[in-house]
Amino acid sequence: MKSASYAIAIVTVAAFTSGCLTGDAQDEAGLADRGYGPDPVLPPPQTALIPTVKIAEANPWPENVTPKPARGLRVNAFAAGFDHPRWLHVLPNGDVLVAETNAPAKHEDGFSLRKWIMGRIMKRAGAGVESANRITLLRDADRDGVAEFRSTFLEGLNSPFGMTLSNGKLYVANTDAILAFPYSSGDTRITASPEKIVDLSAGPINHHWTKDVIASRDGRKLYATAGSNSNVGENGIKAEENRAAVLEIDLASRKMRVFAAGLRNPNGLSWNPDDGRLWVAVNERDEIGDNLVPDYMTSVKDGGFYGWPYSYYGQHVDARAKPPRPDLVRRAIKPDYALGSHTASLGLTFYTASLLGQEYRGGAFVGQHGSWNRNPRSGYKVIFIPFRNGKPQGAPKDILTGFISPDDKAWGRPVGVAVDKAGALLVADDVGNVVWRVAPATAR
Repeated sequence: MKSASYAIAIVTVAAFTSGCLTGDAQDEAGLADRGYGPDPVLPPPQTALIPTVKIAEANPWPENVTPKPARGLRVNAFAAGFDHPRWLHVLPNGDVLVAETNAPAKHEDGFSLRKWIMGRIMKRAGAGVESANRITLLRDADRDGVAEFRSTFLEGLNSPFGMTLSNGKLYVANTDAILAFPYSSGDTRITASPEKIVDLSAGPINHHWTKDVIASRDGRKLYATAGSNSNVGENGIKAEENRAAVLEIDLASRKMRVFAAGLRNPNGLSWNPDDGRLWVAVNERDEIGDNLVPDYMTSVKDGGFYGWPYSYYGQHVDARAKPPRPDLVRRAIKPDYALGSHTASLGLTFYTASLLGQEYRGGAFVGQHGSWNRNPRSGYKVIFIPFRNGKPQGAPKDILTGFISPDDKAWGRPVGVAVDKAGALLVADDVGNVVWRVAPATAR
């Protein structure tokens, strides 16, 4: 057994260092394009001893090179020189908060080949840096589309991610807790001690560490995301308590409950402006083929179950989940809109401004961080999905591309998306260490 494991390790390392572990490498019959929309094409699952690994090695943006905007739009660096900027929040006065963050230090005991390989992959992709644990404030006082002022707004956090302002308090989702800080309009630094609202599941595994947070319209509740502690439940269901879920926190009682479950790795939360429903972007499972399983965005229902780990995209059974739960599979809700397999769709925001034009109003922007378990690659771009009457209508549109260089390196990887006070789109690029601003070609 030891010699077999050693042989697998040698093959894995050799393939990894050459840049790719090949699985079902051909993009069969255009399945990539058919992995988007309300009814994606789902091929049969494919498993292999060694999964597909193909990720773009991080390389800095060359001088005077930017991503490529869609026709009629232009892009510029709103601010640069960050330390792994992942998430954004725009304050009412127009100041922009940037979470400079990464995964917390690992405390797992023992060695596993999978963990070692994944560590190498993340380092190659630019994700192996130590977390800055900081939120930076940016201000564009002269409204020229470039931030001329920045300050350290909060520091000493623990892998912060989501941020939301409600009733004079800024709520920050650390990887292990939601904290509240007093905020007054125009503040450029907060030094007050945090108030802990609730603990969030973290622990020694903490497989999906990012936690987003958003306040309800009336300010009485918070909603937070918590990703799974595994790919498909292999660490046991006990390790998934209050995970793979959107959580609801009542601020008066400080009680937390699971609002929607079976969501493998939910991230971006946003309120649909037409019907008021809460939507979330979700990263689906890996290692059953280049074209399985599509990431998605969906409205979430109170008490809804969305399949993970027992089924995917509704009631398609995943035989790897043990023991099986046919009772839960029968309850599994089909997501609203597929976002392509392995695109790592993280950022989500609805557009309610007017600067970009009427065609964008009411639709959703999605930041696709980019695949690792797919050949050819997918994601590495920002897309837009049009909505009508609160529901997605039509094909996605590429808004920001060009994150992959001609020599197949990653100049950047988009994550969080937000809309600034003027109505331009902001994009956090955690590999390029830039916040990009997308506006009409004729506007500031």
